[in-house]
Amino acid sequence: MVKHQLIRLRPYERGFHIITEAITEQLQLPEQGILQLFIQHTSAGLTINENADPDVRVDFEQIFNRMVPENLPFLTHTMEGPDDMPAHIKASLVGASISIPIVNGQLDLGTWQGIYLCEFRNRGGSRKIRATMIY
Repeated sequence: MVKHQLIRLRPYERGFHIITEAITEQLQLPEQGILQLFIQHTSAGLTINENADPDVRVDFEQIFNRMVPENLPFLTHTMEGPDDMPAHIKASLVGASISIPIVNGQLDLGTWQGIYLCEFRNRGGSRKIRATMIY
């Protein structure tokens, strides 16, 4: 069986944000299965990483900004601001979807794992995520 559900997230500031609870509180998870999440945007991404030390998210932001800085002189897609094209590149590096096993009605994440929203725009606005549960 397959069930789809649209999840709407409030706007987040630029950076890496743990959204595990924001996701799970909007879903009724089956006993067993797989949850696939797909962000419906091209300037934000999803990933799974450490949920314990907030410094990890700060370091992610700093590294991504050094890898893909704003105001690169050779960029041509600049109509939407200096953060837009770098946001598209960063989102492609992170990816738009993740899959997580569901065991005993809960996400089977590791001890220190959480779902990250990777917001790469200065003012990205609310984000939509399509949740697909396969069970």
